[in-house]
Amino acid sequence: MSTKQTILTPEGLKKLEDELENLKVVKRKEIAERIKIARDFGDLSENAEYTAAKEEQAKMETRIAEIKKLLENVVVLDETDISTDIVNIGSTVKIHDLSEDETLVYAIVGSMEANPREFKISDQSPMGKALIGARVGETVEVESVEPFKVKILEIN
Repeated sequence: MSTKQTILTPEGLKKLEDELENLKVVKRKEIAERIKIARDFGDLSENAEYTAAKEEQAKMETRIAEIKKLLENVVVLDETDISTDIVNIGSTVKIHDLSEDETLVYAIVGSMEANPREFKISDQSPMGKALIGARVGETVEVESVEPFKVKILEIN
């Protein structure tokens, strides 16, 4: 059985490690305290606070397990190895959207780090797939409900 690798930038790895540390050190204590207080309310079968705290604890433990599993198979991008000749994960790409006549800058990241609000797009997104492997000066078509073309202006 092959295990899927998670591709992260050094920044993405730090963020995931910080989240894991926070869950294990801070959140576990907070939830344990909430469970302890809720137990003191009496009958556990009709104790909404206890039930809610136990559910939150289960979600948190699931997230801890997910992060640990991701970290077992993580590949951290070495930013010095990222080529500026072609677009790849780790590239920052300046494009011109020909249909909207606007210029945008996107960071191409692995799916775990994608955040369109921060202009971080996944290599698996339609835009990411279209850009991967392209070079400065090329125009690529982005597959979408209404396909559109973008021209690559710069790769960093």
